[in-house]
Amino acid sequence: MLLRTRSWGPSGAQGVVCVHGVTQHGGIFEQLGKRLGEHGHSVLAVDLRGHGDSGREPPWSTETHVADLLETIEAAGIERVSWIGHSFGGRLVAQAAQQAGERSDRLVLLDPGFGIPPARALRGAEIDRLDWSFATPDGAVNALLSSDLITSAPRDLVTAYAQNDIRQGPDGRYRFSFCPSAAVVAWSEMTLPAPPIAPLPTLIVRPEAQLFDGDAQGDRYREALGELLTVAAVPGGHNLLWEAPAETIAAIEAFLGPVAAA
Repeated sequence: MLLRTRSWGPSGAQGVVCVHGVTQHGGIFEQLGKRLGEHGHSVLAVDLRGHGDSGREPPWSTETHVADLLETIEAAGIERVSWIGHSFGGRLVAQAAQQAGERSDRLVLLDPGFGIPPARALRGAEIDRLDWSFATPDGAVNALLSSDLITSAPRDLVTAYAQNDIRQGPDGRYRFSFCPSAAVVAWSEMTLPAPPIAPLPTLIVRPEAQLFDGDAQGDRYREALGELLTVAAVPGGHNLLWEAPAETIAAIEAFLGPVAAA
């Protein structure tokens, strides 16, 4: 499936591809995309299958999502790619980087969704499968801010995201754009063993308030990659691009470095 995309910066054969987490969409990368684009990077952010404005039909497995990503970058003319993925998106880009090793340059994992405990995944799936609907857009913002995945996100930043995400249905109520069935499958996928480690320069960005097994995954990557691994710690919780955008963007910029000469 060709995915809905957003882009920033000049187009080119060398690209930075950003993949969001479960229940979100590519708009979560807008601030990062604009910043990298201003510095000459060609940035593409996708809406995963079942999220945002991409198609919703199954299957929603890791393998299908990765196939969608590779099809989409091929159609976009991206020959060399640096991958950035948050949460479930981290799992997907880790798999994509390993699977497309010949065209992958660097890998950025933002609190990736590896080895999620089954009880935590069940809780997330049970929440996301519900028919979340709201009388007003403000109700949707309140729901996002009440998540245990958020510790201190600024309301104005979350509001701006929600305005581009929620849809008003025929009943007049507002709902998020993701497909609940796709979200349930994503939570299940995140309980499976982590993808193989691609032998690439890799940045892992971890929040202070960790909900996932970041220490074990960091050790696993450190053992496999040695000096190819960079780890950055930022304040806040799981939604790094909301809770610590300046620190997260700075770490990514430093890791990606300047745009390579054509």
